[in-house]
Amino acid sequence: MQSLVMVVGDGVAGEGVDLRHFRAAAGPIVDVRSPSEFAQGHWPGSVNIPLFNDDQRAEVGLTYKEGGRLAATQLGLAAIGPQLADLADALRCAAGADGQLRLYCWRGGLRSNSVAWLARLVDLNPTRLDGGYKSYRRWVLASFEEPWPLRLLGGRTGTGKTDLLLALAQREVAVVDLEGLAHHRGSSFGGLGLPEQPSTEHYENRLAEALDLARHQGADQIWLEAESAQVGRCRIPNALFRQMQSAPVLEIRRNLEERVAQLVTVYGSQGREPLLAATERISRRLGPQRTREAIDAIQEQDWARACRAMLDYYDRCYEHELARSPARQSVDLDGLSADQAADALLHRQLIEPRQR
Repeated sequence: MQSLVMVVGDGVAGEGVDLRHFRAAAGPIVDVRSPSEFAQGHWPGSVNIPLFNDDQRAEVGLTYKEGGRLAATQLGLAAIGPQLADLADALRCAAGADGQLRLYCWRGGLRSNSVAWLARLVDLNPTRLDGGYKSYRRWVLASFEEPWPLRLLGGRTGTGKTDLLLALAQREVAVVDLEGLAHHRGSSFGGLGLPEQPSTEHYENRLAEALDLARHQGADQIWLEAESAQVGRCRIPNALFRQMQSAPVLEIRRNLEERVAQLVTVYGSQGREPLLAATERISRRLGPQRTREAIDAIQEQDWARACRAMLDYYDRCYEHELARSPARQSVDLDGLSADQAADALLHRQLIEPRQR
């Protein structure tokens, strides 16, 4: 325990490394902040092994403010002392076969220092991020200010844009799935059947990592779906959205019957109650006549009629958004599956794969 007092009290656990070296280092990434901090946002792919739980963190923080560092240190030691063995086991389980670990806390200070000391004590080899998650967030936000070679895939609701993007990704095209990262399809119905959305903060983290991956893969084009600034409750960063607004758009077109069939495939299995609730949320924008028609169709489980009742509203929203695009090219993909459409777009050189 004396060694731990030295670590927590004096911050002596070896120098941390900067973000670039931390990213290049070996080993799984471990976030040692509290569970609520981790839930708010974290390095994508990291695992949470907290030094303190939420209550302990709050109590130690309050003690630091009111009683000073020594009092907070003593309280922290009392809190984590009984759980050191479990914490060490968790670190061993998280480490790679060679014992490598990468650790970070909020600012790269007391918590990551303490856990690094413990990791070394059980023969692990930790690398600690200098500046912690705070430095990572600075990198995330700065990345959106960089120029990106963005291309947008547009199309009316039901044209299967997401399926097409995923098919293109399987064909070595650089794709950032804005909706997939947000766990939302971008409409009142967009969250049905999907996992809970991340916070906007964590959405930004995921976007930054996806863009960075495309850059390191040598992408001359990065394809995204044409979206509004809000994807459910997740907001696309302003700097990135400004670039999207000036990016060229490839608009895919499909006939009405194919669009309706696509929407029925996606949403028809969700059941009446979720669909009714989503329809009520946009009733003012649909107007009383279309709302009544859509609700009647949903009650009768006539999913195709319900879709047709609402498509005019979504089409008008789409045209309003796309009218801002400075460069817009259209391509008809009637009758083609997502895989066939992806092959056709590559064959016609309307979309370029990554450099290999």
